[in-house]
Amino acid sequence: MKNKIIIKSTDLFLNLGFKSVTMDDIANEMGISKKTIYQHFQNKTKLVEATAMHVFENISHGIDCICELNTNPIEEIYEIKRFVMLNLKDEKSSPQYQLQKYYPKIYASLKRKQFEKMIGCVTRNLERGVTQKLYRDSIEIDFIARLYFNGMVSLKDQDIFPRDTYAIHNLMNNYIDYHLRGICSTKGLETLTELNTNLK
Repeated sequence: MKNKIIIKSTDLFLNLGFKSVTMDDIANEMGISKKTIYQHFQNKTKLVEATAMHVFENISHGIDCICELNTNPIEEIYEIKRFVMLNLKDEKSSPQYQLQKYYPKIYASLKRKQFEKMIGCVTRNLERGVTQKLYRDSIEIDFIARLYFNGMVSLKDQDIFPRDTYAIHNLMNNYIDYHLRGICSTKGLETLTELNTNLK
């Protein structure tokens, strides 16, 4: 039952937002009593924490599976973006922004985990790109990896990119294009152009 509550809550939180979904809403959606939820989760904050970590673990596993395919590093970045967007429901309710605003401790913990995960993933991608001569061999890998993470986090800051003006899908595509054009070799740029042509 605990896992079912987490799965249903995750769906509701991602679609409607952490703030607007109540324990009553979750109980009604599942056809159970609120008391049943409280048997597994002390309060809404504990449930929010469990769902945030559930999403993180699912996305981390999916990213690991994509990285294990050892595809072209440029294609890998786009594939990871597609997978993350799919799992975050295109962030209709901007869950990360709501976490930051209403559950700052959970957000801070999640951000640390995301940083550790993403730094490892991006560093390996950059190293493979340099080895395959798709990225310039002069790039400072650790610096670029940290810059990439920081940029991705800032895309979700609605004070910088208000969601009614900037669609997250377009922001992600523009940012990835910006990132890759800054690090690609001539060979990499040819691959990127070809990939963008196929995506249209």
